[in-house]
Amino acid sequence: MSDFKKPKTKEEYLENFGQIKPLMNATMAYYESSRCLFCYDAPCVKACPTGIDIPLFIRQINNGNLSGAAKTIYEQNYFGNTCGKVCPTEVLCEGACVYNEQDVKPIEIGRLQNYATEKAIKSNLNLPKGQIKRDERVAVIGAGPAGISCACELSKLGYQVDVFESKEKAGGLALYGTAPYKIRNEEIEDEISYLKTQFGFKLYTNHAISNASDIQKLESKYDAIFLGVGMGGTRNINIPGEGLDNCVGATEFIESLKMNPLTTAIGKKVVVLGGGNTAMDAASESARMGADEVTLLYRRSKDEMGAYHFELDLAKSVGVKAVFEVQVLEIIGDRKVGGVKCTKTHSKDGILENVNGSEFTIDCDMLIKATGQQKYTPLLDLIPLNYDRVGRITTNNNFQCSNPKYFAGGDALNGGAEVVNACEEAKKAAIEIDSFLQHK
Repeated sequence: MSDFKKPKTKEEYLENFGQIKPLMNATMAYYESSRCLFCYDAPCVKACPTGIDIPLFIRQINNGNLSGAAKTIYEQNYFGNTCGKVCPTEVLCEGACVYNEQDVKPIEIGRLQNYATEKAIKSNLNLPKGQIKRDERVAVIGAGPAGISCACELSKLGYQVDVFESKEKAGGLALYGTAPYKIRNEEIEDEISYLKTQFGFKLYTNHAISNASDIQKLESKYDAIFLGVGMGGTRNINIPGEGLDNCVGATEFIESLKMNPLTTAIGKKVVVLGGGNTAMDAASESARMGADEVTLLYRRSKDEMGAYHFELDLAKSVGVKAVFEVQVLEIIGDRKVGGVKCTKTHSKDGILENVNGSEFTIDCDMLIKATGQQKYTPLLDLIPLNYDRVGRITTNNNFQCSNPKYFAGGDALNGGAEVVNACEEAKKAAIEIDSFLQHK
């Protein structure tokens, strides 16, 4: 049972979705940075996909050199502020902290990272830039973490870069798909605005690349094109009743909540289907939006779920009930969701089987499907490009697509990883684009 009431005002919404990693003040940052042992082998750095020199920026914070700390972070990760909040630091940098071996609370690396980068954004701190100006032009399709990171690196290398985004705002999944208790939209928008000011790339929102003519224009105007298109909407599960009202995809639900929180519909009894991090977010958000009951159903065991266990704990902390080894067979209702027919499951030799005679129903008035996202293949078919059997773009080791003018990174390439992975892939792709254009 959830303790939250449905928010009717922005203030109530913000209260329900209080930040789980609030910004530190100067005193907190000083004392937390003082705890760092500055390990010579720095396991935290090895655990960071972007390889930020964590001991260095923490030492710089402790010495009062916030500008230096921010530059150390942004040198490796252009979404330093966003990643400080949305990264699963519990299993990455903080999870690798040596304090864990001593049963001592690890250094709050993410919050220290936010402290330094937030100051840089507010003060419009100048970041190092290249001096060479090149004539070649590069187009970036998609203004999520991958697209913006690629644009920053290419701009730093001296290229003229135009970023095209189909939606109203830049930010991609970080903006539209990240739970609001992890980061506010304004924080992501502020960081992107800061990066745009610093590196000078041009950003065109509400500008979809959607037909063959658009592709032809890009190919004639630009010397290289980076694809950071992310992924599509929620996959269908192909069971009876999926077309009923109040059966929604988790991606679409979270986006609606992020952009229009006070008008997003929420049921009184919500069932969330899935075992990934998106399912945990959708369940936790449903509870915080005032649902009376939220039940999370996953067809396999707890140990087999894709979500991090701390994400499940976070959902449980707000009243979500998790039930494992349960398969939904049918969505019941007359025009609108009224319940789900389920069966228990078990795994035999690695193969999931339904338990005969174990069927039961759960009453609900809303079902949220967190069953994975479709791959973004329509655009790829227009180019055309090669992609694998599940719709991921295929590239060589240099992030170059089957059409050599195109490069790719982020979720469209890796199938859905963390924001920090998208940032790192895109930065590497930008370096490969530079090499390609120079040799060309």
